[in-house]
Amino acid sequence: MSEKASFREVFAIFLRLGLTSFGGPAAHLGYFHDEFVRRRGWLSEGAYGEVVALCQLLPGPASSQTGLAIGFLRGHYRGALAAWLAFTLPSAILMALFAFGLSLWPDAAEGGWVSGLKLFVVAVVGHAVWQMGRNLCPDALRQGLALMVAVILLLAGSALIQMAALTLAGFVGFMRRVPPSKAGEALSLPVQGRRPMVFAVAFMLLLLASFLPAEAGSMRWLAAEMYRSGALVFGGGHVVLPWLQEGFVGSGQVSADTFLAGYGAAQAVPGPLFTFSAFLGGISGGVPGAVLALLAVFLPGVLLVFAGLPLWQWLRRHERARSALAGVNAGVVGLLLAALYDPVWTSAVNSPAGLAFVLGTWWALSVARMPVWVLAPACAALGALLF
Repeated sequence: MSEKASFREVFAIFLRLGLTSFGGPAAHLGYFHDEFVRRRGWLSEGAYGEVVALCQLLPGPASSQTGLAIGFLRGHYRGALAAWLAFTLPSAILMALFAFGLSLWPDAAEGGWVSGLKLFVVAVVGHAVWQMGRNLCPDALRQGLALMVAVILLLAGSALIQMAALTLAGFVGFMRRVPPSKAGEALSLPVQGRRPMVFAVAFMLLLLASFLPAEAGSMRWLAAEMYRSGALVFGGGHVVLPWLQEGFVGSGQVSADTFLAGYGAAQAVPGPLFTFSAFLGGISGGVPGAVLALLAVFLPGVLLVFAGLPLWQWLRRHERARSALAGVNAGVVGLLLAALYDPVWTSAVNSPAGLAFVLGTWWALSVARMPVWVLAPACAALGALLF
């Protein structure tokens, strides 16, 4: 870790990853491990484990934040910028182009291929619930927290209720001392001065500003919705679904069919799932909307990484704080479980044939382990034939 990398070097490596990293956040972390621990030796096993642990504890897209942190540790702020740009832009451009295509041809969102993508999303989110449940809810207490959050959100699922339910899960985790995962001791963080506090203050001020009233559909409203979603999402790309659905579908800015079609397409492209924001921004405000939405949804995660790196030195020594975060992570599983039913299931499955389609897709994804970038277009084509 002594040698620093140039902007061009970091950008080139992460661009290749951004063009080839299919499979979602868990797969991205595997690609990063192979590239930066095994092949290049930029980080030790212990250091990489600590970077991943920190980014899993922070709100935002964990895999993108991990890449950002690696870029920062290797090339400081220029390295972080290079890593984020290169890893994010390929999928963001593809999602924005998809949005512009639907804007030019609105009737396309009503075809059978959209039904196929919507049913594909049911299987993908169901698979994510299963995987996250195994990892984040290994005991009865955390399973109970996940079910508690799911029940609360199914009965009253507003954005404020989501925040309150996750806060309650964190409080229970703190009081009951949920066993946190072990933190390593191998990462030495080269962070000095007052900049981390500046990033933390900026994060909080922008979050407070995102709750100020704004006219639905305006650029200010778009930025606020995206920033708030990026700031309050624990668990990565799949969990952003209910937050964005509440803002865009609930307000009538985007139809449920278009929303789920875009989310299905996001599964088929490489790179972070948070680039779904470019699709929603493109639908709402064209090119400026796509750019603004992309920057706004990623900005809180960037600020938290720069503010949180020095905090990690303290956090890994205080198990009660990590227990609270373990409770929040269990609550995230409940949040995704509630979203699996509404809007994902209720918007897609309305016939026995639809249920059979979902079961077959889930088997292909979870048992046969077919890659999502193959399944997504296959489901769209099959849906065009069947529905």
